[in-house]
Amino acid sequence: MKIIVLAGGLSDERDVSLSSGAQVANALQKNNHQVLLLDLLDDVSCYESFDIAYESLKQDTYYYEVPEIAPDITSLRKDYQKQGEVRMDLIHLCQSADIVFLALHGGIGENGKIQALFDIYDIKYTGSTHKGSAMAMDKLLAKELMAFNGISTPKWRAYEEGMTFEAPCVVKANDNGSSIGVYMADTKEAFDLAIREAKTFKTEIIIEEKIVGREFAVGVLDKEALPVIEIIPKVGFYDYKNKYQAGSTEEVTPAQLSEEITKKMQEMAVKTHQALRLSAYSRIDFLMNEAHDIFCIEANTLPGMTPTSLLPQEAQALGLDYATLCDRLVELSLEKYTH
Repeated sequence: MKIIVLAGGLSDERDVSLSSGAQVANALQKNNHQVLLLDLLDDVSCYESFDIAYESLKQDTYYYEVPEIAPDITSLRKDYQKQGEVRMDLIHLCQSADIVFLALHGGIGENGKIQALFDIYDIKYTGSTHKGSAMAMDKLLAKELMAFNGISTPKWRAYEEGMTFEAPCVVKANDNGSSIGVYMADTKEAFDLAIREAKTFKTEIIIEEKIVGREFAVGVLDKEALPVIEIIPKVGFYDYKNKYQAGSTEEVTPAQLSEEITKKMQEMAVKTHQALRLSAYSRIDFLMNEAHDIFCIEANTLPGMTPTSLLPQEAQALGLDYATLCDRLVELSLEKYTH
């Protein structure tokens, strides 16, 4: 197939996306697909079709390493604010591919906007539809839907000016991923600082009950749960650095849990996937306290595919290697166009 892997863009998760995109592109090439890895910001106006672009831009191997800190994209936003986040020449190029593998994270890649745009232009893409993407990315809405469907999630409230501090809590930017814009607050001073930092993301802020315990994730492929993976950061919590710097976090797959707890967490993952109207694949994140109460934290509609990402590790535990997983994600995503 002719596949465009789309990554980068103006999201705070830009670097993670570029790393995911490079890994996915290499895997799909290994599977004998014709693959182009493109940054959402690339100017491809001189290429009239996939075939022409492929002859000029194809590479034998792609590589991108995630830096320790999240990118400062302020200057990029200034450069591209006049033309918008998606160039029309990129849209036209994507129309000539068989499918676009969305390796985007955060921003328009996961909030449903690019999915809706691709629907308008009849472009096939991987992952969930624009409706599911939008509901999962909005943490406040997602938690309301979880609660409505009987899925346990930490207590939460939307931040309002003058809100009193209740320790301990977690302060989150409402529509970011990769733990960008997430702050632990155990004191009023830490809370005030967290609010100031979260405001820089220019989005709603969510105040969440802090659950102390073990952290897990469960991938969902075609409404079937993958093995549970436990995430054990060596220092602090599972923040941006611990997620993407090799050796910062220990991951155990399958997680050392009783059969009963494993089954319950997997069932919660599938239920969350369905409650948020997700399709093809997702990754659902959990916390479990000392009393073995399980709390769903959030759903990821385009899970990371970097060398340290969780979904590939879970698939590997089932004997599904990285290249085979990428092909499977393409196959599952194409199925949504046959119904």
